[in-house]
Amino acid sequence: MSLIEVRELAKIYQVGTQEVKALQTVDLDIEKNEFVALMGPSGSGKSTLMNILGCLDTPTRGRYMLNGSDVSKMEDDDLAEVRNREIGFIFQTFNLLPRYSALENVALPLIYKGTPKKERTDRALEVLNQVGLGDRTDHKPNELSGGQRQRVAVARALVNSPSIILADEPTGNLDSKTSYEIMALLDEIHRSGNTIILVTHEEDIAMHAQRVVRLRDGLIESDRPTSEAELVKPAR
Repeated sequence: MSLIEVRELAKIYQVGTQEVKALQTVDLDIEKNEFVALMGPSGSGKSTLMNILGCLDTPTRGRYMLNGSDVSKMEDDDLAEVRNREIGFIFQTFNLLPRYSALENVALPLIYKGTPKKERTDRALEVLNQVGLGDRTDHKPNELSGGQRQRVAVARALVNSPSIILADEPTGNLDSKTSYEIMALLDEIHRSGNTIILVTHEEDIAMHAQRVVRLRDGLIESDRPTSEAELVKPAR
C-alpha cells in the first residue's frame, strides 16, 4: 500500500451562483520515502491539492488514503489529530511565533501532542542540531536570518517524526544561495528516510525531487521522473 493514495479526487467551490472546479478527478500515489514536486500555474489546483494532502481541507468527492486511513471523510477534530501526527509543514513565510525562541517554536507541536516538558526540550534540541542551529536555541525569529528562520521551520516540521514533510514554496522568500542551502537540507532529510512533497513554481527547485507532478485546470497534466520532467517545460 502506498503512503498516499488519491482516487477521483475533486474539489468544487461555490462562488455566488458559479461553481469553481479547483480539482477534478485527480488520481495520485506517493510511496514512502519519495520526494515529489507539485507544480503548475496559478489556478492549476496545486494549492488545493496541497491543502487536501495536508489535511487542511476536505475534497468534495473522491477518496484520500493516508498511511492506511481514509482521511477524506474525517471531521475537523480528527483531521487536526492526523495533521499533528502525520504531517510536518514548512511554509514560505516561516510561520514562526515572534515572541518565542527557536527552541520554543520547534517544541510547539509537541505541546499540542501532550509531550512532557523535558522530552519536548530534548527532542527540539535534537532536531535543531540536525538542521545546524544547535547554537541558536535561545534566539527569537527577529534575531535570525531568513535562512536560519527557515531552518527553525524545518526543525519544527521534523519534531513530531511525521510520515510526510509538506513544503509549500520553502525557498520563496530566500535568496539563491540560501535557497540552495535549504534544498540541500531537504535532500539530506529525504535521504534519512522522510517522504517530502514540495510545492514550487521554480523549475530548478523542483529538480531536487524524484518526480514532478504538473497540474493544469484542476487535472494532472503530467507525472514524470525528474530526469524526464526536466525536458518538459510548462506552456507559457
